[in-house]
Amino acid sequence: MNIPSLLDAQRRYFASGATKSIKQRLLILKRLRESVKRHETAIHDALYTDFKKPVYESIASETGLVLRELDHAIKKLEFWVRPKKVKGSMLNFPARDYTYYEPYGVTLIIAPWNYPFQLAMTPLIGAIAAGNTAVIKPSELTQATSQILDIIISEVFASEYVCVVQGAIPETTELLAQRWDYIFFTGSVFVGKIVAQAAAKHLTPTTLELGGKNPCVIDNTVKVSLVAKRIVWGKFLNAGQTCIAPDYILIHSDIKDQFLTALKEELGKAYGENMATSPDLARIINAKNFDRLVAMLEGEVVVIGGQVDRDQLYISPTIVDNPSLDSLVMQDEIFGPILPVIPYETQRDIEQIIDRYEKPLSGYVFSRKRSFSNWFLHRFSFGGGAVNDTIIQFINEELAFGGVGNSGAGSYHGKHSFLAFSHEKSITRKSNLIDLPMRYAPYKGKNKVLKFALKWL
Repeated sequence: MNIPSLLDAQRRYFASGATKSIKQRLLILKRLRESVKRHETAIHDALYTDFKKPVYESIASETGLVLRELDHAIKKLEFWVRPKKVKGSMLNFPARDYTYYEPYGVTLIIAPWNYPFQLAMTPLIGAIAAGNTAVIKPSELTQATSQILDIIISEVFASEYVCVVQGAIPETTELLAQRWDYIFFTGSVFVGKIVAQAAAKHLTPTTLELGGKNPCVIDNTVKVSLVAKRIVWGKFLNAGQTCIAPDYILIHSDIKDQFLTALKEELGKAYGENMATSPDLARIINAKNFDRLVAMLEGEVVVIGGQVDRDQLYISPTIVDNPSLDSLVMQDEIFGPILPVIPYETQRDIEQIIDRYEKPLSGYVFSRKRSFSNWFLHRFSFGGGAVNDTIIQFINEELAFGGVGNSGAGSYHGKHSFLAFSHEKSITRKSNLIDLPMRYAPYKGKNKVLKFALKWL
C-alpha cells in the first residue's frame, strides 16, 4: 500500500465535506454496528486464535463494549454536534458566545495487541462521530484479529474514508513520518514517546493512552474474601495483559496472610485445580513477552502459581510474596499474570512505595473507611480508578478514560471520544445595533473606565 497516496486520497475526501454531514456520520455508524454484529463470532474466533481469549472475555471487553459505544454515539451524536451557547461577557455587549465542534481532518489510530479489536474500534467511533477520516494501524502481533478488522472496515468504508494499514515497525514508521491532523495511540510508554516525537515535528495534536505500575492498596477494614474475588477477576482478566489491571498489592500487614489464603481459594474457584486446562484463561501474546515475564519470577518467593509452559505460552496466575522494590518484578509494568503482594504498616509506607514510580494509568483502594479511600484519591495522581473494585471504571462511557503524566495524555470514551477528535472553536456573534466607543482610539481619559469595566463587567 502506498501510504502517501492513501493520505492524499483521504485529504481530498475530507476536503469534499462528505465526512461532515451529520446524516452521513449516523448512517456510517449504523452500518458499522451492523457489520460488527454480523462478524461477531468471527471476531471471537480471531481473538481465540491470537491468544486463546475466552469468548466471555471477548464479549465483555471487546465486541460488547464496541457495540455499546456505537449505540451510545448513534443515540447522542445529534446532541453532541450542536453548537453550545456559553455565558457571554458584558465587555462584548451586545453579543452571544458559542462553542462549535469541527473535525481535525485526517487522523491516524495506532492500536495495541492486548485488546486488539476494542482499542482499534473505540477511538475510530470517536473519529467518525466527530467527522474525520481515519487510518487504522492494528498490531502485527494479533494477525487474525487484524484481518477481521480489515474485513469489517473494507465492508463499511471506502479507503479514502477509513482504511486499515497492516504491517510491523516499517509500516508504523512510515505512517508516523507523514503529516496527520490528529494521532491517537494506545500502547507502551516507550513507543508513546516515539509517537509524541513524530507528532511534534508537525505540531500534530495527540491522544496517548499508555500505562504504568498501577497500585492497589488494601487496608485492614475490608472483607478479605470479597476483595480477593474482585482482584482475581481484575488482575487475571486477559491473563493480566490489561493496561489498567492492578500491578501490585500494598496490603496492611495485619491481614496479609489471610488475604493470600483468600487469593488461593478464589483462584481455585475461578480456574480450577489445574489452571492450565481452564478454558477461561487467555495466553501470553508471544514468546518475547513470555520470556520477559518468566524472568521476573527468578529468585522470587512464589506462594501461589508459578507454573509455566513456553510451548503453550502459558503462565499460571502467580502471586509473589513481598519482593524487593529493586527486583525486576517491581521495576516496570508487569503486564501479565503475576501479582506481587507487599505488606505495609503505615500510610507513610504506602507513600514511599507509590512515590517511587511515575504516575500510573490507574489506582485502586479497598477500605470501609471513607477517610482512608479519600486520602488515597487525593494523595496520589493517576489516570483513573476505583474504590473497592478494579477496572470497572472503564465500563462507563460517561467517564473519561485517560492517563496523566507518564501514563498518557488526553482521554476518550463516549462523548469524550467525540471531543478528543474535535477542535472546539470559540465564536462570538456581535450585534451591530450598538457600538460602544470606549475601546477605540484615541484613549485619552479612558483608563479609569477601562479598569472599572475589566474588574466589574
